[in-house]
Amino acid sequence: MFLQKSVVAFRPRAILAKLVASSLVWACAAIPGFAETSPPQTSGVPIADGQIDEAVAGLDAIATGVMKKTGIPGMAVAVVRDGKIAYAKGFGVRKVGENQPIDANTVFQIASLSKSIAATVVARQVGADVVKWNTPVQAHLPWFRLMDPWVTQHVTIADLFSHRSGLPDHAGDDLEDLGYGRRAVLERLRLLPLHGFRDVYAYTNFGLTAAAEAVAAASGKDWESLSEEVLYKPLGMSATSSRFADFEKQANRAIGHVRGGDGFQPKYQRRPDAQSPAGGVSSSANDLARWLALVLRNGEFEGRQVIPADALLPAMTAEVVSIHSPSADARASLYGYGFGVGVTPAGRTMISHSGAFALGAGTHYTIIPSAGIGIVVLTNAEPVGAAEAVGASFMDLVQFGKITRDWLAAYSGVMAQLTAPAGDLVGKSPPAKPAPAASSTSYVGRYGSPYFGDAEIVDANGHMELKIGRLSRSYTLTHWDGDVFSIKPSSENQTDGSVSSVTFKRTGDEPASELTIEFLNDNGLGQFMRR
Repeated sequence: MFLQKSVVAFRPRAILAKLVASSLVWACAAIPGFAETSPPQTSGVPIADGQIDEAVAGLDAIATGVMKKTGIPGMAVAVVRDGKIAYAKGFGVRKVGENQPIDANTVFQIASLSKSIAATVVARQVGADVVKWNTPVQAHLPWFRLMDPWVTQHVTIADLFSHRSGLPDHAGDDLEDLGYGRRAVLERLRLLPLHGFRDVYAYTNFGLTAAAEAVAAASGKDWESLSEEVLYKPLGMSATSSRFADFEKQANRAIGHVRGGDGFQPKYQRRPDAQSPAGGVSSSANDLARWLALVLRNGEFEGRQVIPADALLPAMTAEVVSIHSPSADARASLYGYGFGVGVTPAGRTMISHSGAFALGAGTHYTIIPSAGIGIVVLTNAEPVGAAEAVGASFMDLVQFGKITRDWLAAYSGVMAQLTAPAGDLVGKSPPAKPAPAASSTSYVGRYGSPYFGDAEIVDANGHMELKIGRLSRSYTLTHWDGDVFSIKPSSENQTDGSVSSVTFKRTGDEPASELTIEFLNDNGLGQFMRR
């Protein structure tokens, strides 16, 4: 799960913006000395001497305050300044009920921060002339297909890393929830309806994963080994991996927690190998600080140019509008290749990303290249806005010398929407006098979907169950009204408390010919025909 879920058009506005920008550059170029006196990096708010030192000194109070307000069990924070680690510290515990403290070397699942890491790996291969950002994915994954043949042939690594391929929002995540592996999910993307190619932004874990797989294929390695070879080892990120098995072996690792009862509980374990390039990296604050140093120095690390600057720059700069301005005086949100890009109220470019597992992780990093400063915040709890609040409060102190608003209150409302229970029956009560259901024999049987595969309705000791997915996960069917039943799904994208309908279609006394599972029907593919 990730924070942005909006789908917005961008091509017409982008064309207009290019025309306007071209006119502006031409006009300003005619003004003697303009480029020298007003470079594009100019900030409207200067950073006073000592202000960054004071911001770093204030981090302990910020982190402990956010932890106290949210009740999350643990957090690790690191700050990089001018290429060096200026702060690295852990707070709280790795697991509720145990007294193992978190430190700067504790390994966390970093969720969607993986996308920026992946983009860095790709940039390294671009710099090595293995691929280009505009290489078509099919050039190295000939089996990869999307619904439109023309789009299939032309969609590039850059398109998928900037979420502008036309795939619907979070395409393929529903298959992962049902236990499908990486190749199986990627092969089924061809069945999903497409929005306009390069016309809309829609955040997709598996779209980005497809592009990363193409880069791995071009490199003659699996993605996990490639990441380790070209990034983790050269930077000395010894605790970092793109394999869940490596995370699970770490003695000093943070366990994910979700809200429950009076606080947070270690109830679930997210296993994100299927979408490893998009969400499967595990790392520590100290390791990610080394990566932040690389990014802040345009691909240079400890005096070595690990990634050519011109290969990394396209990933870190705006390529698509992710959220359009809601008013003429508001700033838009932008996205590069795996990096979020924006402009702060101080007039400084800010590069950032957040990551979230509803099953127990909330992460965030922010860098301001013009100030040579970056922060990463890792937590071992479902996203509540804690990581973002620490990052935003720190960057306020860096830029303004004061915290400008209650960032935790601002972010917690957004996160509450993202982790809310899913399904059309949430908060509803069954009819007081429901129409009777048919006998179970009218529903029992095997049904199928080209996208989701088989679904089976079985009679289990007097009640019916739905079994679906590679894991044959079982959901108890509870009668709702007539041929409508309810189920309570639970996964990364259907949090605890989710309630969805399962509706059977029958004619007369004939057995049901099909069923529709509402929580799987976002893209109109939730219908299963009797086999």
